[in-house]
Amino acid sequence: MTINEAQDEVIEEFSDLTDWMDKYQMLIDLGNDLDELDAKYKNDSNLIDGCQSRVWLQCDYVDGKLIFTADSDALITKGIIALLIQVLSGHTPQEILDADLYFIDKIGLRQHLSPTRSNGLLSMVKQIKNYAIAYKAKEDAGN
Repeated sequence: MTINEAQDEVIEEFSDLTDWMDKYQMLIDLGNDLDELDAKYKNDSNLIDGCQSRVWLQCDYVDGKLIFTADSDALITKGIIALLIQVLSGHTPQEILDADLYFIDKIGLRQHLSPTRSNGLLSMVKQIKNYAIAYKAKEDAGN
């Protein structure tokens, strides 16, 4: 599935819900469904700067694709990182760098988050893109 197909799937899932309390509940459910992050990855080097709550993001490079796992100590934040993982994990660094993450605005996420959560969302996206930049550089250096 391409990144845009994954985004369209998220938009469709959220379009069925008209009430923002239901959408928040869906985010919480997504966070609860997130695979458990191994405790060894809950360290300072995996903490995302700029998030009010603690968010750990682990990135592994497997067969040319970036695989993300994450956790957070806040339910809605954990749901937000779960959404980003759903859309971006399993893609090449270049695909992630080229991605236009239009689903964030289409589902109304940005305008329904508090300013601190909105900043946290931007920090999560930035960290994912930073991993993509780093692994792309490693790929380019290896060629």
